Amino acid sequence: MTKNDLCEFCEGGVEQNRIQARFNFKGETIYIDNVPAWVCVKCGEHYFDAPVYKHMEEIAKHRDCITKTLTFPLAEYDMALS
Repeated sequence: MTKNDLCEFCEGGVEQNRIQARFNFKGETIYIDNVPAWVCVKCGEHYFDAPVYKHMEEIAKHRDCITKTLTFPLAEYDMALS
């Protein structure tokens, strides 16, 4: 991807940035900080160059070495709001 490419979803421009990426691998989700990505300036969709994606796969394969854990509230969509 290059700076002149457009987002597949909204045709907005993309720019390089570093993000916190959610990565799914073999049924598990991990988050990886400071990942270089192409980010749509219009809708926020992000894209990864192939070497970056491969590196994230390697990180996920060695997820037993991850020492930092995030916790967050998880709501059900159908929960009653009163």
